[in-house]
Amino acid sequence: MPESIALRTRLPRGYLRRLQWLLVLIVALVGTGTVGYAVAESTGPWNAFLWTIDTITTLGTHPPPRDVAGQAVQVVLLVTGVGTLFYALASATEFFVAGHLSGLLEERRQQRMIDALTDHYLICGFGRVGRQVARSLRGAGCKYVVIDPNAENREHVQGIGVRFIEGSASDDEVLEAAGIMRAAGIVACVDSDAENIFITLTARELRSDITIVARAAADDSETKLRRAGADRVISPYKTSGHEMARQVLHPQVFEVLDVDPEYRLEEIEVTEGCAGVGQALEDIRGTATIVALRRRDGGFLAQPPTHTRLAAGDRIIVLGLQPIMDRLEALFDATAARLQ
Repeated sequence: MPESIALRTRLPRGYLRRLQWLLVLIVALVGTGTVGYAVAESTGPWNAFLWTIDTITTLGTHPPPRDVAGQAVQVVLLVTGVGTLFYALASATEFFVAGHLSGLLEERRQQRMIDALTDHYLICGFGRVGRQVARSLRGAGCKYVVIDPNAENREHVQGIGVRFIEGSASDDEVLEAAGIMRAAGIVACVDSDAENIFITLTARELRSDITIVARAAADDSETKLRRAGADRVISPYKTSGHEMARQVLHPQVFEVLDVDPEYRLEEIEVTEGCAGVGQALEDIRGTATIVALRRRDGGFLAQPPTHTRLAAGDRIIVLGLQPIMDRLEALFDATAARLQ
């Protein structure tokens, strides 16, 4: 994570501004004192610098100035420098006592964990929808990073070991800190449709090949989100209403999946170079049911014939037990094929 992001996400804005002004004041004070002593006492820059430090810290290792001009510089430095020094010490004490240091250390630890992630997911927004997305991903054993500007959500997720970045997901630096260049997908589920559009635009600009699923509250936002680059647009209200209607009209269909939670309905991609390329469905499906096949050219086959052969880039929608799903995922994983 860039240093500016780490500081911005952990330190209060007022405290960070105070540290900046304090640093500027100290530099200006030392610079002014060095120039003042060099001119008033006709001494070199290095000796004038040491004299300034000696005066501000009240060490007293240098002799007092010889003339009135040098004494005036010393008085000004004593009045302003000692006060600034005590203020700096008070700020440093607050830094340790208030827990800002431990917060920064925790931020860096979190960032190291995020930097080690690959093929993870980014959840932008941690409201009701974002939390449900996190539960589902956690239940599927997937790695994810939460991005949210609300500092209160940080405290909520820290107890369950969730990787969290405080900031706006429409910010390039924040997405890069969350590892968008190594991520498998991104979910834009902020409460604001406008913000989700900005997040989608930013993510698509950074990664043209990443899968983006976005939330839309208003009907007219769906088209805008797709134009912005979203692969899928979900309206929670429309989807939940449609699902409730389907279940009340066809309850038996959904009871089949509810009987055994081990049954999964998943979409699996046939990757380039995997062992499944060129094989027929009847050779690889086992006891699983191939519900549909989406060709890489966009074609869609419902209940494809068993003699259908697979090509790289195809996606199969499969219903079956989890062990069968694990076997199929390994079969269509090019990395696993190379390791065997």
